[in-house]
Amino acid sequence: ILDEPSIGLHSRDTEKLIGVLKSLRDLGNTVVVVEHDEMMMREADYIIDMGPLASHLGGEVVAAGNYNELIANSASLTGKYLSGEYFIEIPKQVRKWNNSITVAGARQNNLKDITVQFPLNVLCVVSGVSGSGKTTLVKQILYPALQKIKGEFADKVGFHKAITGDIETITQIELIDQNPIGKSSRSNPVTYIKAYDEIRDAFSKHPMSKTRGFLPKHFSFNVDGGRCDACKGEGEQIVEMQFLADVHLTCEVCKGKRFKEEVLEVSVQGKNIHDVLEMSVDDAIEFFGKQKETAGIAKAIQPLQDVGLGYIKLGQSSDTLSGGEAQRVKLASFLGKGKGSGNILFIFDEPTTGLHFHDIKKLLASFNALIEQGHSLIVIEHNTDVIKSADWVIDLGSEAGDAGGNLVFAGVPKDLKKVKESYTGRFL
Repeated sequence: ILDEPSIGLHSRDTEKLIGVLKSLRDLGNTVVVVEHDEMMMREADYIIDMGPLASHLGGEVVAAGNYNELIANSASLTGKYLSGEYFIEIPKQVRKWNNSITVAGARQNNLKDITVQFPLNVLCVVSGVSGSGKTTLVKQILYPALQKIKGEFADKVGFHKAITGDIETITQIELIDQNPIGKSSRSNPVTYIKAYDEIRDAFSKHPMSKTRGFLPKHFSFNVDGGRCDACKGEGEQIVEMQFLADVHLTCEVCKGKRFKEEVLEVSVQGKNIHDVLEMSVDDAIEFFGKQKETAGIAKAIQPLQDVGLGYIKLGQSSDTLSGGEAQRVKLASFLGKGKGSGNILFIFDEPTTGLHFHDIKKLLASFNALIEQGHSLIVIEHNTDVIKSADWVIDLGSEAGDAGGNLVFAGVPKDLKKVKESYTGRFL
């Protein structure tokens, strides 16, 4: 049983992986793969498609059968993308750029003293086979070097001669990876994108709140006051075991609702604070968007829907989010800030990991929204749909390890197809 074995693999390496899996099958074994990769699906003997959508809108078997049967099934979203009925559109024209940052003489790990120019205010994709030096160039040289120039604390910077260009046009550098977002189990998507303040304000303005003297802090589970005293707003009590895993028991006092009884009696449009936190993002936007007084809440949580996280619950604990979901919550927090946050350089490391075609489409729309706000994006990526949608591609290689570390190509995606020595070009 393999869970997304194509993560972090270039299409060339995925091809080799498929060969290995087939030889395992031919030896009489059964191979079960959880996968989003189109090449993997084409080569499968049998496909089980789950859905129709995500989270509570999913959980059903939508289609099962071979590749052709999947494509023929009108209920399958995956089938529609595979057949070409739905597709990720390639932008009609690429954006022009004037400003850029140049890394000169990069020679960390396997990089062969290369000089690379990264354009700003566009979607710039760094591609190449696994092990060609992408992460070294972007995450070990460019990112920490820029942090140092900006006077921030940075890890060790990889070997290079200089970094030049329009560095002063960038106000900050953000590396958006798939690390979990919250340390505490009380952290959740709405608190992370700062939309919870709006919700607490709405509850504290209620007439019953005013007579009882409830302030916004009473509707928070991070400070004493309104939260359940027994479980400190966790909704559960943890019994520590000596030699076994800790046992999580639903709190007996608040029955997992995280707040005191008198706080739960306050309702906005018939829903108390616990009901609101149990809503999905989609439901909450619809619910709060109906009334003028609460339209601000709907607007504040809208970025979560824009990045394709409409199915998660508002109060879902951050530690239950997958890596890809955590990454998109971070993305939503920046989309929500709008134009006022200066020009940020965002660095994404394989943001399509664990994403379905449908989610990649939403992710690219979010990328475009960030660029429209005046930000710059550098994305390390193997996914051909993302590479096709880029304004500028930097392809490293041509092979991995010692045979990699060269700049194979820099330019617009359509010209990459003509470069014979580029593996990425072949798969485009």
